[in-house]
Amino acid sequence: MSETGQAQPPPSGGPGLPQVRRLVTAVPGPRSVELAERRSRAVARGVGETLPVYVAAAGGGVLVDVDGNSLIDFGSGIAVVNVGNAADSVVDNVRAQAGLFTHTCFMVTPYEGYVAVCEELARLTPGRHEKRSALFNSGAEAVENAVKIARAHTGRSAVVAFSHAYHGRTNLTMALTAKSMPYKHSFGPFAPEIYRMPMAYPYRWPGGPAACGEQAAAQVVETITAEIGAENVAALVIEPIQGEGGFIVPGTGFLPRLAEFCAASGIVFVADEVQTGFARTGDMFACEHEGVVPDLIVTAKGIAGGLPLAAVTGRAEIMDSPHVGGLGGTYGGNPLACAAALGAIATIERENLTGRARHIERLALPRLLALRDRYSFVGDVRGRGAMLALELVADPAEGAPPGPPAPDRMVTVAAAAEAHRRGLVLLTAGTWGNVLRLLPPLVIPDNLLLEGLDILDEVFAHLAGHHPRA
Repeated sequence: MSETGQAQPPPSGGPGLPQVRRLVTAVPGPRSVELAERRSRAVARGVGETLPVYVAAAGGGVLVDVDGNSLIDFGSGIAVVNVGNAADSVVDNVRAQAGLFTHTCFMVTPYEGYVAVCEELARLTPGRHEKRSALFNSGAEAVENAVKIARAHTGRSAVVAFSHAYHGRTNLTMALTAKSMPYKHSFGPFAPEIYRMPMAYPYRWPGGPAACGEQAAAQVVETITAEIGAENVAALVIEPIQGEGGFIVPGTGFLPRLAEFCAASGIVFVADEVQTGFARTGDMFACEHEGVVPDLIVTAKGIAGGLPLAAVTGRAEIMDSPHVGGLGGTYGGNPLACAAALGAIATIERENLTGRARHIERLALPRLLALRDRYSFVGDVRGRGAMLALELVADPAEGAPPGPPAPDRMVTVAAAAEAHRRGLVLLTAGTWGNVLRLLPPLVIPDNLLLEGLDILDEVFAHLAGHHPRA
């Protein structure tokens, strides 16, 4: 049950913040409503929002809004604050760095923090080969630079992406992204020489989940060979677990077979680990689960505990292909962000957050599977570590093929809205908008995690108690 009481001035954020759900007003409360009105007059309409509460402090597994409500956080700023908001090592490092200098531009007068982050990335990312890194500001920027690097290395132009993929909102990464609304609609024309292949989507694969990985990989290899020509492909870009596309975990063997094909064909295999990286899935990087060693790995989100930083890390001979001056940017590898990244990495290792992600899966997955068994509109439960999801479907008959997704978006939106009203921050996803995704901070206390799952159970009972599975 939530605590109740009078709104108080928000305490300092970080791990010392009380780890309780507390509702003292409606969600959103009056101060958040006031700020929303100010937002409507000052912020461009195209910038969306999930939940119109305005945050005053955050830490551990909670967000405290300006009205004093303390909400359980199952979003982590979209898998960014894996180490928790305002983690001690992150804050201490940033505070110390801010007192020294906040910017010089690494391309003008460099500094040790950038080098140290690249050294850590070489140590942590899969493979024992010699590596280099380049730092950027966002996941989209890093993906775009990975493609630039692959094209420079191979002298080829074609790039392969996948159905349900999400890689960003720049022009090139919009072309790589599969979903039209809201990411691509009305923003074209897009970058050319992008080719889309089928994703190994076990729940919806016509040949069934067991055959999905092998069959999908064979189809991809055949299509690339026959319709594009492997000799024309610079890079294959794939999320080891798709994020915005619906937390799709590809069928077993799919990623290793693609990596093998790329190696034999001179194609640069690019793992987009922007959402899956830095302990989120129970490994430091999701491609490690099947022993895949990418040529290039793209990271962002969880790398720096909430500060904007991204990276491309990969084989030295590939990373060194672009000419001097061909990579970079004014703010890439900002010293404050680099200091934060070193603090976040230290926290992940010191607190064994990869193990913590696996523990979250052990606690949460049985509860989500129970929801699938209880409610016929829960078609699939999937994910790994602290990256879990439920796909809602159109109430299929027992034993029938997966239900059609088209009508389900409204159910998903209603479920998320009801969760928000009860004090649980919950995100949606999926090509059809019919997936609820769970991304709690890896430092969330067990009791708060379980309370959030209780709320989810209550939400489903509230919305669909008249449709229990017999």
